[in-house]
Amino acid sequence: MSSFDTTGKFQQAFFEEHLYPKFGLNRPEVRVGPAFGVDVSIVDLPGNMGLAITSDPLSLIPSLGYRESAWLSVQLLVNDMATTGFAPMYAQFVLNLPQSLDEKGFKEYWNWINHYCIQTGVAITGGHTCKIEGMQSTIVGGGTMFLTASREEILTSQGAEPGDVLVLLGEPACSSTSILSLSFPETITEKLGKEVQQKAADLFSSTSVLHPALRAAAFNGQYPGALKAMHDVTEGGVYGAIFEMAVASGTGVEVYAEKMPEAPVQREICALFNIDPCISVGAGAMILAANHRYAGMLVKSLEEEGFHAAIIGSFLNDPEGKWLETTEGRTPLPYPEKDPYWNAFFTALKNGWK
Repeated sequence: MSSFDTTGKFQQAFFEEHLYPKFGLNRPEVRVGPAFGVDVSIVDLPGNMGLAITSDPLSLIPSLGYRESAWLSVQLLVNDMATTGFAPMYAQFVLNLPQSLDEKGFKEYWNWINHYCIQTGVAITGGHTCKIEGMQSTIVGGGTMFLTASREEILTSQGAEPGDVLVLLGEPACSSTSILSLSFPETITEKLGKEVQQKAADLFSSTSVLHPALRAAAFNGQYPGALKAMHDVTEGGVYGAIFEMAVASGTGVEVYAEKMPEAPVQREICALFNIDPCISVGAGAMILAANHRYAGMLVKSLEEEGFHAAIIGSFLNDPEGKWLETTEGRTPLPYPEKDPYWNAFFTALKNGWK
């Protein structure tokens, strides 16, 4: 089956076969354009400046609530922008809303979008808003964010090099477990207890990586070249983000499974929904490629600021080699064709979980 026939992000082969050669006019100022594993494009501007651009879907999930949906919509865009080492400045939103959404609900959703943009220093510069007949998805459009900065200082996911150290900032599956916990609180409480349900729900506020990313960028300012690349974790989880950064950078990678954070709450929730936390939607975590001479100092610097960081692997010469090291040996690093979170969410909904 072609990846076009499944839901979720397209696979690398489909991207390279159908999208890669067809990106409009080739303009020389586009320094970083569309590529597998690259979430932020860079356009060179006069004065040694660069324009960073990213786009992502917007969520409106009734079981989650308007405020939480708005947070998710804004923060996923902010997380992409944070991988540059800078905070976003401008945003455009296209809203294709369902007929079932009433004016009161829209006002609440948009007020929170506005609130979170102000909170992160983002000006809304335009977009498009409409209702679509037959629209029933929890994805209600798309957003684009922009920033300008010195072009030499903007990081992308393409900067990892062989010998660099792989650092995980945050923990796996924060967004998937928190959304599941907020969407099905009664069932989770019944099966795992109130304490686990509440701890999982509380992870929702940990789904932004802007501040730890800016701290890592500040470390790079203090030790130029210490930080090579950043990639936020979304669909496909931590392993998916690592795989994508390796492809984008043209390197191989090895991941030490025993170095992954324990994250007991995420593992309990994921076990209940029969999904692997390391390949499930993981907003709230970020992958860093660091110069091996500075990686330890970078991790210590992040931990001193209260952020969880761990060295979990390294980048390799062979771009075909992407490995997961476990106590049982070396196996290919998993890269799921479809994030298991989506099936878990809709199966629980279908089964009447509350």
